[in-house]
Amino acid sequence: MTNHRQCCKPIPQLIEELNRRLKGWKNYFDFGYPRVVFGEVNTYVRYRLTQHLRRRSQRPFRPPEGVSYYELIQRFGLVRL
Repeated sequence: MTNHRQCCKPIPQLIEELNRRLKGWKNYFDFGYPRVVFGEVNTYVRYRLTQHLRRRSQRPFRPPEGVSYYELIQRFGLVRL
């Protein structure tokens, strides 16, 4: 969902689709003790989304001054498992 073919898709729409998929995955695998795996998935999704933001155009995307990529992604509304 964050490959190079998705660069033209608006970020809110991409995050909405990611949230839908992540929530479905969480509901399916929520039985037992999945906390460690969910943490790894959260880290991986944030990493992939950061890389996606950086390669969206010829000039790399930079968050506003004083805002980290993590905080920016949270502002866009990405869910945590």
